[in-house]
Amino acid sequence: MRKVILVLLVCSGGLAHALEPFTVTDIRVEGLQRIAPGTVFNYLPVKVGDRVDDEIARQSIRALFQTGFFQDVELEQEGTVLVVRVQERPSIANIKIVGNDSLDEDELKKGMEQIGFVEGRVFNQSMLDRVVQELKNQFFAAGKYGAEVIGEVTPQERNRVDVSINIKEGETAKIKQINIIGNNTFSDDELRDEFELTTPGIFTFLSKKDRYSKQQLQADLESLTSFYQDQGFLDFRIESTQVTITPDKKDIFVTVNVTEGARYTVKDFSVRGRLIVPEPELIGLVSIVPGASYSRKEVSNSSKAISDRLADEGYAFANVNAIPEVDRANQEVSFTLFVDPGRRVYVRRINITGNSVTRDEVIRRELRQLEGSWFSAQKVQRSRVRLQRLGFFDDVKIDTPAVPGSPDQVDMNISVTERSTGSLLFGVGFSDADGLLLQASVSQRNLFGTGRELDLSFDNSSVTNVIRLQYVNPYHTLNGVSRGFNIFRREVDAAEANTAAYFTDTFGGGVNYRFPLTEFNSLNFGVTFERIDLEATAETPPEILEFIEASPSNDIFKINGNVAHDTRDSILYPSDGVLQRFNWEASFPPSDLEYYKLSYRAAWYRPIGKALVYKIGGELGYGSGYGDTDGLPFFKNFFAGGASTVRGYKARSLGPRDSSDDPDPLGGDRRILLNTELLFPFPGSTAKDKRISLFLDGGQVYGPGQPESLNDVDLAELRFSVGVGINWFSPLGPLSISAAYPINKKEGDETEVVQITLGRLFE
Repeated sequence: MRKVILVLLVCSGGLAHALEPFTVTDIRVEGLQRIAPGTVFNYLPVKVGDRVDDEIARQSIRALFQTGFFQDVELEQEGTVLVVRVQERPSIANIKIVGNDSLDEDELKKGMEQIGFVEGRVFNQSMLDRVVQELKNQFFAAGKYGAEVIGEVTPQERNRVDVSINIKEGETAKIKQINIIGNNTFSDDELRDEFELTTPGIFTFLSKKDRYSKQQLQADLESLTSFYQDQGFLDFRIESTQVTITPDKKDIFVTVNVTEGARYTVKDFSVRGRLIVPEPELIGLVSIVPGASYSRKEVSNSSKAISDRLADEGYAFANVNAIPEVDRANQEVSFTLFVDPGRRVYVRRINITGNSVTRDEVIRRELRQLEGSWFSAQKVQRSRVRLQRLGFFDDVKIDTPAVPGSPDQVDMNISVTERSTGSLLFGVGFSDADGLLLQASVSQRNLFGTGRELDLSFDNSSVTNVIRLQYVNPYHTLNGVSRGFNIFRREVDAAEANTAAYFTDTFGGGVNYRFPLTEFNSLNFGVTFERIDLEATAETPPEILEFIEASPSNDIFKINGNVAHDTRDSILYPSDGVLQRFNWEASFPPSDLEYYKLSYRAAWYRPIGKALVYKIGGELGYGSGYGDTDGLPFFKNFFAGGASTVRGYKARSLGPRDSSDDPDPLGGDRRILLNTELLFPFPGSTAKDKRISLFLDGGQVYGPGQPESLNDVDLAELRFSVGVGINWFSPLGPLSISAAYPINKKEGDETEVVQITLGRLFE
């Protein structure tokens, strides 16, 4: 007989009827639809044979509610049988997101999965409310402050529900105005230039910098503080910041109230403490200038320069504190740079992770910081650069944590993210010089993880047909001397290359060595054999025809190589450093032709601020014959014009031309190239695989009938162009697009404003 005495409310609507204590002989569960009875028994803290009273009943109801499976729970007594009556929460049959255009729906659903709000799970209204609020926060972060997000629940059969999340995004709120109050020394425009946030402009639809962000505003305020303190305003402070939004939630106004204070000058500075490095050398690292305006940046840079210098001596945890002495009456400040080098440390162990293919020895041989030696920050940084330049890794990270319990030891932990170094490629390329290019290659730049390179490639275009096999061992010897072998076959139809008409068919091969002279200098030296067959056409000009008739087939033995000085921080996208390279190519007996070619190329890169890079470079080339060969053979001539030399002029079009009725370029034995560029990231992109350049190109080729020495070239004949270019490592390969305007073109010059190259590495 069911016994009911008094109803008590507990735990979110659960009912436990007041009951007399009894010993449970059986437990019966009623109301289950999807959940198995065993699940209830598993969470119920009462078993057959237990004695139940009011307190145990309350605990049981609470335990079942905490599972989240049930909307209502009741306990009743029927004699010695405990009856558990439950009402299950509905399950989620389907989740639909309607009206979302800005946010990635897959990412949204992934976020809901992480909190357990997915189809098939038990529906929980509080969890839906959490999802709705999180979606609102994401739209607010994207600048859509008028966004509405509503969750609707529709009951379905079998105790299920459909959930629809309806979104009205509204328009993106943009910063209408940034006001700065209290500034007297600098104009509003000068100060707004220090902000990343800005008002709508030409490129802000890409960069999205016109959208308000609390985190970005804090960073901008710090930049503003740094700007003032770098200009001598030691007491500058930001009094308050107000951010308001219009009632229609479309426009945002930012107001910043500042107090400039007085401008201070540096009276003097000194270096004190335990000076491991001689004091004059440390003073030379200080960029603080007595008599100049105080600059927080220069003080920080000076401290860092001294710390870095001590780190190169093994003092990895050196502290350099700049202690100011402020004379407010005279508006002067003096600094004492107090040096505490700490203990000298050495590297206990080098640990390498992430290299599933590349062997440890391939990584270790590039390191300049060694186990068991004194720590050097410079050597650690150089080790990282050398690993990046291998081209085997997408990312290289090096940490140097202290060894617990050993104040004079650090470990060097190297974490690499490998990229695919082997490829089977069939592709299509295009260049302004060679037209459509069909490519096929089988290459492995890290053969079996040894760092060796094996490459078999085939290139076919309207100008050239090339097949080449190359093998390179970068560590032929333990001290880093590399050796490579190559064999090739190359056919050239010069008429298709916008030059004087002729055919060449070249077969050859050679061996090349690279000798590291210092950390940044190297010598490359090789010996190559070429057999060159020349063939004239009906359009071949007299200047070339005579040579071909006299020497239709030629065996050439030549030495080739270069001396290089390279401090660039990256090969593909350098932002700092210098490249200088002197190249040579010269035939030697028993060659059929006797000639030599020399060239010198230089490029200098310097970062400007955080994002800009300035580059200036150029090249000088000279070639001639010797012995029985009169002048440089025509098929070895220099050319200029095109995407890799002087943009805005048609490929290979500059310089001397033949004597035909419709003269074509011949090339020449001397070349001058000039280039300067301002490089910056693509607007709105943080990826490193693309950037834009504003450039000035110049160049010319000189040959027969022109000044005969490199010192006597006519610089007035140089052609110049200005323009904008885009370099991008696209999914189809390296893509270069330029739009250039020829500045001083002359009659007969062939110009080409837009030039596109796909599938060729940037030059």
